[in-house]
Amino acid sequence: METGKQITGTLVVAVFTAALGSLQFGYSLGVINAPQKIIEKHYAMALGMWSERSELSVNGTKKNGSSETVKNPYVVMYWSLSVAIFSIGGMVSSFLVGFVGDLRGRVKGMLMVNILAIAAGLLMGLCKMWKPHIMVILGRAIMGFYCGLTSGLVPMYIGEIAPKAYRGALGTIHQLATVIGILISQIIGLDFILGNDEMWPLLLGLSGAPALLQSLLLPLCPESPRYLYILLGKEQEARRSLHRLKGACDLTLDLEEMKREKEEADREARVSFRSLIFSSVYRKQLFVALMMHLSQQLSGINAIFYYSTAIFSQAGVSQPIYATIGVGAINTIFTLLAVVLVDKAGRRSLTLIGLGGMCCCAVAMTVGLKFQNHFSWMSYVSMLAIFLFVSFFEIGPGPIPWFIVAELFSQGPRPAAIALAGCCNWTSNFIIGMAFPYIQAWLDCYVFILFAVLLFGFTVFIYLRVPETKGKSFEEIAAIFQKKRKTSTDNAELQQLKTSSDA
Repeated sequence: METGKQITGTLVVAVFTAALGSLQFGYSLGVINAPQKIIEKHYAMALGMWSERSELSVNGTKKNGSSETVKNPYVVMYWSLSVAIFSIGGMVSSFLVGFVGDLRGRVKGMLMVNILAIAAGLLMGLCKMWKPHIMVILGRAIMGFYCGLTSGLVPMYIGEIAPKAYRGALGTIHQLATVIGILISQIIGLDFILGNDEMWPLLLGLSGAPALLQSLLLPLCPESPRYLYILLGKEQEARRSLHRLKGACDLTLDLEEMKREKEEADREARVSFRSLIFSSVYRKQLFVALMMHLSQQLSGINAIFYYSTAIFSQAGVSQPIYATIGVGAINTIFTLLAVVLVDKAGRRSLTLIGLGGMCCCAVAMTVGLKFQNHFSWMSYVSMLAIFLFVSFFEIGPGPIPWFIVAELFSQGPRPAAIALAGCCNWTSNFIIGMAFPYIQAWLDCYVFILFAVLLFGFTVFIYLRVPETKGKSFEEIAAIFQKKRKTSTDNAELQQLKTSSDA
């Protein structure tokens, strides 16, 4: 088999094991939504704000009284904190991705942070033993802190061990595992499974289950050869790791590529956050990386999920929760399609198709929302727009930003770049989550026009500024930006000379 295209059992196990962290990330994202009313009830009970009248109303025998209890400001505050604290934890810990990844290596780094996930799962799973609102909030904060780390460590590790020919496909595994985790949480969160009055702590506690399995499998996974060779200078260990990952094939090209990257890394000083932000050498790559992550979160994908159940209800779907699960299933199917296409069609092409398609769907969504009270069939336009919007998202803008950052930077600045991009992602996610209800109240059915404008802007930016990284080595990708920078510098110097001459 051709060098660079070798897929071995060890590589499959390593990617699967790392992706368990992404599965846990997705599960934690989706698990809190389904049992919202039940959790609010238990918060109210713990705060002494629950009565028999409220109990009757939640069980459906009465319609009055529940809003006064469940919508109590303290209950709303604790519930909002339970949701928002997850993103805050991720925002804080995303800055530590590079430190944790370099401290003991990618594999041991993932193993270390699993302690956080298991502790968070125990806090939420045992929350009935004390004050559920306090224990759930603590558990969500710790789980968010864990997910901020794992959402950087997983793409970093997979990007460094993947053969060049399959780097895109394996890079999308992070997003695929995330959407599978969301779908699993939606399914087992149904009231007749775990999303009920008795079992909801177990539903939340299962957030830590993938960490247990991952902890058992990580010792079987080889460390990143790039980490061993470029950061630690351990050539023989890197060679053994490569041999385990690629099997009995010629490793000369891989070792030569890492040698060149190490020489380049040795010539430059250790890249800190401040150096990365202010250095003109990395400015273009960093700007592209941050814009890719902003395009993911400011696309309106979370708003679509926010609206979906209400739109399905208005369209006459008797069980809108199942339609929402259908959206999750489409999420997964089209992420699988991205895995197949990303190394054939390319990162840039798929991102452009995805963002452009989402822009058109956002316009269709606006039309459907505006006229669905006048024409009943417009509800189905809205439904179709939701499914297509999610499909286009998972073709490119969903999975690609997570791994393209690792491709845009060499070994030296890569951990800091992944950390900054992750922080940008978590921060914009938090801002959209907090601001969307106000934007919705302000713009009403025109809210998706705002996202359409943003999507159009991101599409133009990526068309003009983002290079194709398919099939290129890390060294070749860095050279693209260096060439652009050199051309820009030369043009500036020529212009300056011309100005001086004219003077």
